[in-house]
Amino acid sequence: VQLQASGGGLVQPGGSLRLSCAASGRTFRNYYMGWFRQAPGKERQFVGTISQNSYNTAYADFVKGRFTITRDNAKNTVYLQMNSLKPEDTAVYYCAAVGYYTISEDSYDYWGQGTLVTVSS
Repeated sequence: VQLQASGGGLVQPGGSLRLSCAASGRTFRNYYMGWFRQAPGKERQFVGTISQNSYNTAYADFVKGRFTITRDNAKNTVYLQMNSLKPEDTAVYYCAAVGYYTISEDSYDYWGQGTLVTVSS
């Protein structure tokens, strides 16, 4: 599976942004899809994940109630809707794929190239 993340940019605090991650191949629907982020000078951290059929999602505490992950298996795409953005959300955001539920980045098999989100006034 090849992944291509997009949708990053500059947004003001309190604003919203939607990231997309397009996958190649016909096996997209077989994978849990996760989002991670890496802020400048910090380690990459788990943001959230969604199951193959969208029935199950899980989020890091720092994004609960603000970020939502959805997917469209017909379009081979997963989305990260980010609302009420804060300056501390500034990071490179990555999408990743794995065959089961996990929040460990070491377990994910496929990674997108990352898209930069900057939250600043």
